[in-house]
Amino acid sequence: EVQLQASGGGLVQTGGSLKLSCVTSGFRFDTYAIAWFRQAPGKEREGVSCIRNKSDGGKHYTDAVKGRFTISRDSAKNTIFLQMNDLKPDDTAVYYCAASPWTCDHYSTSPDFRFWGQGTLVTVSS
Repeated sequence: EVQLQASGGGLVQTGGSLKLSCVTSGFRFDTYAIAWFRQAPGKEREGVSCIRNKSDGGKHYTDAVKGRFTISRDSAKNTIFLQMNDLKPDDTAVYYCAASPWTCDHYSTSPDFRFWGQGTLVTVSS
């Protein structure tokens, strides 16, 4: 059974930091692209960041988080991380991790991300 378990969300002040984790199981972690998405109240879901499979390792970020967020993967733990620094109120959302057996190309709208975690809430106060 494929599982993705996101955690690490919480309440933080503007300028603060959080580190999200996505623990995975049930699929070949090293061969999958893993992405973080977020959905703010009243808004559509958007792709935040994506990391390609282990052999490629390429990373993608949406413009709004470039320079502030860093995605990484730990193959020993089958876990993806999202280090979020200099958080802003606009970063407030439920954050989800998802996995695709293909690439990060067009990850924000790709139907290839077929396995999803349950989400973790990030709230940034002003």
